[in-house]
Parts: sequence; structure tokens; C-alpha cells
Amino acid sequence: MTKTQLTTQFTLSQVIGISFITVLIAFPAQAKNLENGQKQVQSVSVTHRVDETNETDEQTSFYIPVLENPTENSELVGQVTSVNQLSDVQPTDWAFQALQSLVERYGAIAGYPDGIYRGNRAITRYEFAAGLNAALDRINELIAAGLADAATGEDLETIQRLQEEFASELAVLRGRVDTLEAQTATVEANQFSTTTRLTGQAVFAANAGGFEGENLLSPTGEIFRQQDPNATFIYRVNLDLNTSFTETDLLRVRIDTGSGGPNDNAGGFLEPNFGSTLDFSAKPPSNGNFGLGRLYYTFSPLEHVAVSIGPNIRTTDYIDRNSYANLSFRDFSTLALTNNYVLFPVNGPSAGAAIDWNVGDGPFTIRALYAAADAGNPTVQGILRGTAPFTSLLYPGNTSATADRGDRGLFGDTHQGMVELEYAPSSTLALRVQYSGGRIFDQSFDAVGVNAEVAIAPWLALFGRYGYSQYRDTAFGEIEPNYWMAGIAFPDLLQEGNLAGLAIGQPFIATEIGNATQTNLEAFYRFAISDNIQITPVIQVVNDPANRSENGTVVTGTVRTTFSF
Repeated sequence: MTKTQLTTQFTLSQVIGISFITVLIAFPAQAKNLENGQKQVQSVSVTHRVDETNETDEQTSFYIPVLENPTENSELVGQVTSVNQLSDVQPTDWAFQALQSLVERYGAIAGYPDGIYRGNRAITRYEFAAGLNAALDRINELIAAGLADAATGEDLETIQRLQEEFASELAVLRGRVDTLEAQTATVEANQFSTTTRLTGQAVFAANAGGFEGENLLSPTGEIFRQQDPNATFIYRVNLDLNTSFTETDLLRVRIDTGSGGPNDNAGGFLEPNFGSTLDFSAKPPSNGNFGLGRLYYTFSPLEHVAVSIGPNIRTTDYIDRNSYANLSFRDFSTLALTNNYVLFPVNGPSAGAAIDWNVGDGPFTIRALYAAADAGNPTVQGILRGTAPFTSLLYPGNTSATADRGDRGLFGDTHQGMVELEYAPSSTLALRVQYSGGRIFDQSFDAVGVNAEVAIAPWLALFGRYGYSQYRDTAFGEIEPNYWMAGIAFPDLLQEGNLAGLAIGQPFIATEIGNATQTNLEAFYRFAISDNIQITPVIQVVNDPANRSENGTVVTGTVRTTFSF
């Protein structure tokens, strides 16, 4: 056992005073035995911080000695009733002088931290016991270091006699230390308090764009747009209140707002059906209105299992994540490139639950969720929110306030269930397979998907998605839309924290809708000004928008600035 020896020595009364203070803030109890056949001296360890120079701290351990064969614990910690035990130890007493001699001969610790001499004074028997401990500790060090001859037989007999005369005090001190140890353990086990942290994000974006030709047609062939939109300056803000009650759970309350909604940008204004809008514009409440963006509680009932439940969740928060194409404020902004488009007919505010289970802390993770788009509505009427833009095309009229097609509520129409199996043997490779199914506007749907990503090198990654779905009894009959996207990413391009990406995809391949297939392309370069500020120029190109070959190409440009705090 190694301990730091303070070289400065003061009087015995100083030894005892500072040692007694140390005893009162004691931590774990320990035992120490003398070696080489010497008499056994048991000790209880406590720690005291000494600052002699006011510049550096030295940590010194003290030990409270106890008899080798103490009496029963009930007696050791019992009330002291002997008058002799309660009396002070005077500087003229034999015990005082004997201990002072040991201190001086063996260099035991002495003095107050400020080095001021306090004078010879009478001390209590408990203070004396603490001082005795310091001397015993020093002698134990000498014996442990192989210097057994340094302690004479006469000194050992003196120590034994002192131990016998102060056995009760030493035992009581040990009981106090044991009690403090238990109390400290209780405090450490319960020291976490309910904590709420505020985090947030603000996105500013300047956007402009236009299309080739005189007008744009809708997927059904009607004239939809006849002129280019004006340039806009748009925004999105979200504030998260993150509260933990047990340090392993999370209650999240998100308040968010935005500018004009999905149509405040050129992509969303010119092609609103198949995900060409900026994703960060489509999600929050618009026109400066504040709303509840998230409200859920996440906890871990078992190791490696996380369960989330709440009246306001988003399906895309839990399924189909990708390291390079998922968060519109961080990577791609085009809605159809951030998630598998045909897999999420329910992608807005919903009530439900999700589970994430990392099997055996290994490469496999299973995720599942259930979401109801209108869980708070017990009737069959009212505006249905929380569905993807393409659902309005497939089921026209069903999102209006007078729509009465299908039940509502938690288990009625519209709802969605999803399952995902992920295989990620390393941080550079992940493969995910998914199933999605449920009912939308009183009609069933099913969809399957694949999501993959691989980092070929620290500076190069490939990723992609594929989806196949069936939507029944739509305005176009029973259709089987397909989806795909693929991309390449360049992490840390030119500077650590930067990211460049290029992706192309076809969000809604369905021969029943239009006479062509829309193709979306996006390129961006995210430049990290700092850990909290990022500027990202974005270019979007939409060919055959709305699945119509008559439509000219749509081109938009955006400069996105993200502030995170």
C-alpha cells in the first residue's frame, strides 16, 4: 500500500487536529496488516486534500487503526458511557507524550494545512485516536518497505498499549467511517437529478429557381404552373427541451416554426407531388406559427433496448436512416432523397410507439414502429394531417375537412406499421431491409425496401435505396410504385467536418401516372464554419417533373445556413 508522506512536521496537537477533521470526511474502510511477523494493525482508509503552496494539491491517505480482535460490532458502535473515555488527553499525560515521541521519531504527519502553529492544547480522545493512527500508518510503511528494524520492540509495545487504552475510540471511529461509506454509496447511487437541457437549430436559406417551357402540367395533365416563382428567403427553427429522469431515458418536447411551408421554395412550388420540395420546409408549421414538432418519451426497459412512445412522433425518425442521406439540414435537402419515398405514406405528426433492439450488442438491430396519423380524432371527419404529398394524388378529396372515408383514432384510418432489420458489422458498412404496411384512407397498402451504405475509404462513401409498394383502390386503380436512389459522398472534403454529396433518384415509378418517370438530382457541399455553424450551397435538378414528358426541366439553387446550439 503506497501513501504520500508530508515532509513538514508540526506538533502532536496539530497531527491530531487535522487527522480528526480528516476522519469526519472519511470514505471507504480498508484493512492493513503488518508484515514480517510483526503485530497486526488494522486500518481504515480516508483521504484528505492538502494544499501547502496554494498552487498544487497533494493527496495524502490516513488510516484509522483498529484492534486485531475487536469486540462485537454492537458494542463498537454503541454509546460511550465511561467518564474516563470522555475525558480529554492532556499534554502532560503519558499517552500524549508517548505518541508525540513516535511522531517525532518516525516522521508521522503533523500540522494544519496553512502551517500555522496552534499551540499545545488538550485534545479529545477521538482526536488522539486519529493522531495515533498517523503514527501507526508511518510505522506500517516502514515495515512494508522492508525496514522492520526501524521500529524497535519497545515502540511496538508502546503502540500496543496505546491501542488497548484507546480501543473504544478507534472502534467507534471505524463504525463512523463504515456509516459514512454506506451513506456515500447511497448518495452516489442516487445522485442523478431530473435534468432538462435546451438544444436547438435554426436554418436560414435563400432559394430561387425556374423551369423550361411555358407551363408545367400536373400528373393528371392539367396546367399547373405558368410562371417561375420569385426568389425567397426561408427559415426553419426548432427548440428541443430534453429531460431525463433516470439518466437512461429522454422526454423530448420540440417547439418549431417555419416560413411558408412546402411551397416557400422553388422545388416545392413547381413540383409538389413527388418529393421535390426542400424537406426542412415541409415539416414544421408555416407562416411563423409555432407548433409542437415532437412529443415523446424514450426509455430502456432492457439492456440494448430502447422504447419510444408519444402523441407526436415521426416515422422517419426511426426507420430508414442513412449516414449520408437522411437529415435535410445536414446533407441532402430534397424530400425524395432523404427517405424511401414509397415506404412512408404516413410521414407527418403521428401518435404511436417505436422500439429499437440491438441484439446482444452485436451487428444486428431490429426496429419496429406503429403510427396513427389522426389518433386524436374519434370521428370520421376532419382534416387529416401527417400523410405524404403523393397520398393526396392517389386519394383526392380525402384530406379535406368534410372527408368521411375511413375511421380515425389510434387504431383506425390512417395508420402504418413498419419493421426494419439492420446488419452493421462495422461503422463503415450497413444494410437495412424494411417492410411497411397499413391502411390509408380506408385502403390497405404494403411496401418493402432496402437501404445500404458503405464507406470505401475515409473520404469516399456510396449509398442507395430501393422500394417496391402496392397501393389499392387509388384514383388510378391498383398501382405498384417503385422507388430508387443512389449517391456518392465525400466526407471531410478539403476540411474536417465538411461533406459533399451527389445523388440521383426516381421517387415514383408508376406507369399508371403520367407518361414518363420523374428523375431528381441534387448536389451539395456543406462547409463547416465551426462545430455549430455550417453553410451549404445546394443545386436541384428535376427532369420530367410530375411524371410528364411535356414538362421542362426544373432547376433550383439554395444556400442553406444551419446554426446548431
